[in-house]
Amino acid sequence: MAEPTATFDDVLPEALRFRSPAPLVDIGANLTHESFGRDLEAVIQRARAAHVDTLILTGTDREHAEQAVALARQYPGLFATAGVHPHDASGWTPELARAMAALHREPEVVAVGECGLDFNRNFSTPAEQERAFEAQLGLAAESGLPVFIHERDAGRRMLEILHAWRDDLSQAVVHCFTGERDTLYGYRDLDLHIGLTGWLCDERRGHHLRELVREIPLNRLMVETDCPYLLPRNLPAKLKGRRHEPALLPWIVREIAHWRGLDEQALAEATTATAREFFRLPTDAAD
Repeated sequence: MAEPTATFDDVLPEALRFRSPAPLVDIGANLTHESFGRDLEAVIQRARAAHVDTLILTGTDREHAEQAVALARQYPGLFATAGVHPHDASGWTPELARAMAALHREPEVVAVGECGLDFNRNFSTPAEQERAFEAQLGLAAESGLPVFIHERDAGRRMLEILHAWRDDLSQAVVHCFTGERDTLYGYRDLDLHIGLTGWLCDERRGHHLRELVREIPLNRLMVETDCPYLLPRNLPAKLKGRRHEPALLPWIVREIAHWRGLDEQALAEATTATAREFFRLPTDAAD
């Protein structure tokens, strides 16, 4: 017998049913991940109940970008990005470039990416990553769309590449920022945006981010879950299955507000205003 589909109420315990005091934009939600296949409708309902009204679905390759666009057409308040993750950079071809350029013309697509450099795992070689990344920066320059950037253990090279391209790009956000102070200040000098996740909520590795969070200009800060990954480790209750989802974004906002010494509602309002401007969202996208 098939397992029953999860419903709205049977995933999050009462202690994890947060509600933001102001609408939120989750700028990085991997809702095309297979773990959301059985209960996507309920996931979106729980997000809205938490006041996470706008979701930017991350397209990390052609297949997932097309799926993200399809979901954005189906559900109000959902939008998509389209790009090739550095892990998959070895597969970059002229045909794939044309497919990405076509996706960037779709009205549901609000950014080029996720693209960038990941020198931590090197599933694709650094040379392959740089080739695919610069090709996608070229597509961003042609389309005028902002760039949704992945960077891990590649801050110095990322800064070098972006210095050469910055004048040709409209805007760019380094999503899921986990770098050090020097890298952050390099991104600030380039007038980039920064996305923060539940990494800040991890007592094992988030300490340096707690010190840096005040040094991110408020008008350059956005928030994201990167779900189903990066579930906050300091949640007030255990979550069965440990799959992260957008409804938990208010907890991350609360944590960021604490370390910034800022009111939670003020942070929610600021990050949402910044995200709506950055992605050029319709005025009613987060209402």
